[in-house]
Amino acid sequence: MTTIQNIRIQKVSIKNQTLAAMAAIVAAVALPQLFHGIGAITGAGTALGEMFLPMHLPVILVGLLAGPLAGGLAGFMGPMVSFLLSGMPGMAMLPFIMIELTVYGLAAGFLRSVNLPTIAKVLAVQVAGRGVRAVAILAAVQLLGNTKIAVAVIWTSIVTGLIGIVLQLVLIPFVVRWVENHAQ
Repeated sequence: MTTIQNIRIQKVSIKNQTLAAMAAIVAAVALPQLFHGIGAITGAGTALGEMFLPMHLPVILVGLLAGPLAGGLAGFMGPMVSFLLSGMPGMAMLPFIMIELTVYGLAAGFLRSVNLPTIAKVLAVQVAGRGVRAVAILAAVQLLGNTKIAVAVIWTSIVTGLIGIVLQLVLIPFVVRWVENHAQ
């Protein structure tokens, strides 16, 4: 078994999982604010956050590096803390983003020790998170009569976030490889 494979399946202590989750939550709050700030300066508003999906990066990363507990916690808490501190994401979308990012973190964590290329793991995580989010939105609209969001938001968010999706597919495998090569 290679060193990288040993690192990949190495157990992460609860303390390190907690610290990793906390760092990911901070990043999931700070990165979108950076993009929104740049958007405010350039006149793009919140569009940059919707395009680059900066909240997703730390959640997927922490899941892949520290496991499902850290990933799921960061995915659930990141959007909530961001909303409490900044009012973003908006209240209508908050529960759906929390669901999506929790699935991202959990799925990434469960795929952590699976022998697949990291890019394949990221793609699987993206499909799982967006799929569960779509089902949640459809359920809210159809079953609960939620009129604050439209079903079209499912497709619109995918198209708008294509740059962020590609960024995740490129950047996350690079960062995971770097961390694995520099661990210990």
